[in-house]
Amino acid sequence: MLSSSPRIQSQLSEALAVIGKHDFPKSWPTLLPELVSNLQKAAQSSDYASINGILGTANSIFKKFRYQYKTNDLLLDLKYCLDNFAAPLLDIFLKTASLIDSTASSPGGGSPATLQPLFESQRLCCRIFYSLNFQELPEFFEDHMKEWMGEFRKYLTTNYPSLESSGDGLALVDQLRAAVCENISLYMEKNEEEFQGYLNDFASAVWSLLTNVSQSSSRDKLAVTAMKFLTTVSTSVHHTLFASEGVIPQICQSIVIPNVRLRDEDEELFEMNYIEFIRRDMEGSDLDTRRRIACELLKGIATNYKKQVTDIVSLQIQNLLSSFATNPSANWKDKDCAIYLVVSLATKKAGGTLVSTDLVDVQSFFLSVIVPELQSQDVNGFPMLKAGALKFFTTFRGLIQKPVAFQLFPDLVRFLGAESNVVHSYAASCIEKLLLVKDEGGKARYTSADITPCVPVLMNNLFNSLKFPESEENQYIMKCILRVLAVADISSEIAGPCIAGLTSILNEVCKNPRNPIFNHYLFESVAILIRRACERDASLISAFEGSLFPSLQTILANDVTEFLPYAFQLLAQLVELNKPPISPSYMQIFVLLLSPDSWRRSSNVPALVRLLQAFLQKAPNEVNQEGRLNQVLGIFNMLVSSASSDEQGFYVLNTVIENLEYGVISPYMGNIWNVLFMRLQNNRTVKFQKSLVIFMSLFLIKHGATNLVDTMNAVQDNIFLVILEQFWIPNLKLITGAIELKLTAVASTRLICESPVLLDPAAARLWGKMLDSIVTLLSRPEQDRVEEEPEMPDIAENVGYTATFVKLYNAGKREEDPLTDVKDPKQFLVASLAKLSALTPGRYPQIINENLEPANQAALLQLCGIYNCQIV
Repeated sequence: MLSSSPRIQSQLSEALAVIGKHDFPKSWPTLLPELVSNLQKAAQSSDYASINGILGTANSIFKKFRYQYKTNDLLLDLKYCLDNFAAPLLDIFLKTASLIDSTASSPGGGSPATLQPLFESQRLCCRIFYSLNFQELPEFFEDHMKEWMGEFRKYLTTNYPSLESSGDGLALVDQLRAAVCENISLYMEKNEEEFQGYLNDFASAVWSLLTNVSQSSSRDKLAVTAMKFLTTVSTSVHHTLFASEGVIPQICQSIVIPNVRLRDEDEELFEMNYIEFIRRDMEGSDLDTRRRIACELLKGIATNYKKQVTDIVSLQIQNLLSSFATNPSANWKDKDCAIYLVVSLATKKAGGTLVSTDLVDVQSFFLSVIVPELQSQDVNGFPMLKAGALKFFTTFRGLIQKPVAFQLFPDLVRFLGAESNVVHSYAASCIEKLLLVKDEGGKARYTSADITPCVPVLMNNLFNSLKFPESEENQYIMKCILRVLAVADISSEIAGPCIAGLTSILNEVCKNPRNPIFNHYLFESVAILIRRACERDASLISAFEGSLFPSLQTILANDVTEFLPYAFQLLAQLVELNKPPISPSYMQIFVLLLSPDSWRRSSNVPALVRLLQAFLQKAPNEVNQEGRLNQVLGIFNMLVSSASSDEQGFYVLNTVIENLEYGVISPYMGNIWNVLFMRLQNNRTVKFQKSLVIFMSLFLIKHGATNLVDTMNAVQDNIFLVILEQFWIPNLKLITGAIELKLTAVASTRLICESPVLLDPAAARLWGKMLDSIVTLLSRPEQDRVEEEPEMPDIAENVGYTATFVKLYNAGKREEDPLTDVKDPKQFLVASLAKLSALTPGRYPQIINENLEPANQAALLQLCGIYNCQIV
């Protein structure tokens, strides 16, 4: 490796690191001694090609100490590396430092060819220093801190003209300086006490360095790491370094403002890659950009010097706006800088969306600075300034009074027609976020009455903006379409063009699905349009089917994997909206649905179950024809046999029980119980047992306790009491969910109050234990009675990549309460017990006393008092 060219060397170095990640150091004890031995040999002959190859390998294998969680094993590995490598690392670092000094002090400052490998060597030493010091301060490094820090400071304060005169040479020196800044930031964060003796020198060195770093993008890494160091210092106990007179104004003037100003690179990104620009500017992925870090530095200083920072920045903002006013065309970047400062330094209330600032009065700043940009008739002029104004509006939307904001709504709609991708994206985002604003009490500030009048123009502009180049799959616009459809009144005049527009887009994205976020908002938009428009006007259903069916058939016929779960959910929604009898076109889909092949992809299963449930509800008669019920139960059998899909299997079975007559399902009950008991025997997870309790409860409510007991005992004599004791009673208290809790509590109550099996004196103990479990379920908070056991996934079933199922919120199945006649399960319990006990006075108090926990006896007594019922 050491004799290879640099490119081959770096690849072999990475290969060693990959192997080392698994084997080093325990299974590869010779690696580090060999590296040290070769490093010392190469150092003797000053062979920097080999030295840098060895250091590159060491850097790769030591990186694990930066990212892994601190454990005893990791610390043992770290100690081994420190014992073997810390001293050789310092030796080569000091040797190279001496060579740099002697070369740089020679006439002409030394040749770049000589200096480059030396600087690369020092950079690698700094990265290794970072890795070995990341977990905690090692004793060796504490003992030799003076040597390390002396050299670190030198690289921040010394210029190397012969090397820095070329672009590549300057980049290399900056990389070393950036690595030094990361090291001193690490010490500032983790070893503040030991580092404080060096802090003043480093702070002034970094400060001085920053005032001289140009705006070139090639120097971004250095500028960002240097500002991060100053930010760390500003929030520490050593913040007094910033307290001297003139320090904060100078930082603001010479470091912050120059780094916040727009650069040519920002303008290029704005025009050429709008998605990345928005990610950085609006979504906060710009944590390593100069603009963001400069503002973070100001926020850090403001932690202890808020008034000074506020006064200085407010003055800077006024100066920038005055400069803009003198020559708007030439000085528009000054206004952009002012807006950016206000937005970036705003503070967000914890847990809320309300944003505030002390820099300006938001209302007056909005009216005097932002509104003129929003009311500009030229939507394409100065697009970056327009984007900044829209971002300000979006950020401070909660503070802008409704009449003022609402007056600008037509302007926001107009900006959807801007050619700039960023501008029409920000306009869409602003509209979408405005529609989410809540006033005190959680009431929406903007209602359907506010926006419905302008919806035709708004939707037209939104769909048109999707025709701009690069915005064909613009997720911000599609999210805005979704939000408008959720708020506005959807008349047939609006619904028609909207469904046509959405299906046209759907047909296009089916050819090559590539933007999952856009696609999700697209399907949610279709789902909410179906739900809100068709529920309001049932005559629209056939028109929607006419528009959507060809698209959905394309997805099914072409097996567009990413869209199949969405298509099945939309079909379920349409089936549920139909009145029986179901049309032949739906019955064709039903036949396809019952084919085992459709269920092979796990990502499709939840959506297929949702569709199957819709058919079972809307076409129960058709299910009982041509052997279809047998096929449905085959699907249930397949799903319930696996721990990863058993919950879906119960959804199918519960829907069958709810929607089909007992006479239809009774011939199949023996087989159903066999399948469930087999699974109970082989793999009884907590989730499965809870689902079984819910199913048995639903069966009892729908078809009576006698049918439940008889069909179970038909499989095996007296199996019902075994299941009751071993599974129903212990798992009843684990049930969660309001509908499920009510269902199981009422079913269990009916069982102990109506079933001859449990009313038999021989079953008194079981009767008492069942009541104990019911009282636990009804009287104790969920967190006190449920201990969730993590279910282990069945790894074998999830091997390989599959498209994931994503639930459509707006196409969700509405939870239906099978017990609408029972309002309060607690009242139902004590009323049923009072009625039962009146038949045989004196019997049940004794059973309760013998079998209920004292806490549950007290809880039951309290319930009797609340509902004025007596157990005699």
